[in-house]
Amino acid sequence: MEENQTAKPKLKHDTKFQIVKQSDGDEKSTMARKVYMDYNATTPLEPDVIQAVTEALQEAWGNPSSSYAAGQKAKKLIDTARLNVAMMVGGRPEDIIFTSGGTEANNLVFHSAVNHFQEIQKLGQNCLKEDSNGLADTLPHLISSGVEHDSVRLPLEHLMKQRVAEATFIPVSKVSGQAEVYDVMSAVRPNTCLVSIMMANNETGVLMPISELSRRIKILNQKRVASGLPWILIHTDAAQALGKVRVDVQELGVDYLTIVGHKFYAPRIGALYVRGPGLSTPVYPMLFGGGQERNFRPGTENTPMISGLGKAAEMVSQHWEQYEAHMRKVRDYLEEQLEAAFGKENIHFNSHFPGSERLPNTCNVSILGPELKGRAVLARCRHLLASVGAACHSDLGDRPSPVLLSSGIPCAVAQNALRLSVGRHTTKQDVDLIVEDLKQAVSQLETPEHLVGN
Repeated sequence: MEENQTAKPKLKHDTKFQIVKQSDGDEKSTMARKVYMDYNATTPLEPDVIQAVTEALQEAWGNPSSSYAAGQKAKKLIDTARLNVAMMVGGRPEDIIFTSGGTEANNLVFHSAVNHFQEIQKLGQNCLKEDSNGLADTLPHLISSGVEHDSVRLPLEHLMKQRVAEATFIPVSKVSGQAEVYDVMSAVRPNTCLVSIMMANNETGVLMPISELSRRIKILNQKRVASGLPWILIHTDAAQALGKVRVDVQELGVDYLTIVGHKFYAPRIGALYVRGPGLSTPVYPMLFGGGQERNFRPGTENTPMISGLGKAAEMVSQHWEQYEAHMRKVRDYLEEQLEAAFGKENIHFNSHFPGSERLPNTCNVSILGPELKGRAVLARCRHLLASVGAACHSDLGDRPSPVLLSSGIPCAVAQNALRLSVGRHTTKQDVDLIVEDLKQAVSQLETPEHLVGN
């Protein structure tokens, strides 16, 4: 067996993930090197997170509801993880509900908002009567933006299709790339019960004005309550923001916040922050079972994944400022090198919107030219691993990203888009390699076919 192992080079996964190389010193190893720049799609697990998951698998395999040692070990790990996740977003442990991921968390928000509105109608509370407000038998109304992740857009469209709710999708500004506060407020109706706007866009990286929006809605809510109208709840999907910028639910002023582990080096599991679940803020379970998660999300807890989520959250709380500074430095260097390689007149940064802040790791860029569609460029790259946009839109083919079109990017430019998102461990050397990689890919595409191979 040892002979078989030494007969071929041993592959090593670099803990930084963006590099895969031969460990035997082979000079050809550079050719196999891959630079991962799709961290907005998913992230690898940090070694400390892997260790936390492994230890939970080995030592905390018991049912957390059991009284014996292995069960109590599992319960303690879950309690610790809940505390760490809460601290990461500035909430309390009792405000955290573990879910299978961001999609479930988002669906739980919409399910709760709709059911709460319906229950208010049924009970005749808040004066929802035909003779006072004209809201009896009306559908709940939800507001979102036109650039949301599919886990927000599709559930809302489903509610509309089933005639369970009404929804308004606010277009983002073609100047700022943001869902403007004025436009959201202008869409509010008497039957509006929820506003859901992502904290950061997954393709452009643009940060949305959540704090200002929350402040304006809370002022409006005071007037609505006095008039007997339903309170408007506020939700933000913070999947892309966590681990990259400061996320504090007190500053954001939201009632719900979606947490997605695999975006910040944790396992594919998630959580939902709820401000006072079941007390200050309604939560209506979609599942019914053994009573776990205070009946909000029953089912025997996935202890190893929850433990991994907690460890990753702890690392974010401790190091997010260093993560942010490093990613911003490397991202800015990437954009400088792209400009130097292709010329300012030959590239367009689709993530640059004057006056708008964006994620420190995100560069959405188009290399201009009729033959330089994003997928074609990536297909000819030997080292770069990236995408043309959101993974949930991978079935679009060469059609441009709806998010970019909605943000005012011309179709011919949007077709050439590359979403390059750096990570905690991406280096300037990685940037240098992929810029050269892009240059050779572009050269291939711009070379007439009859000259290829000559």
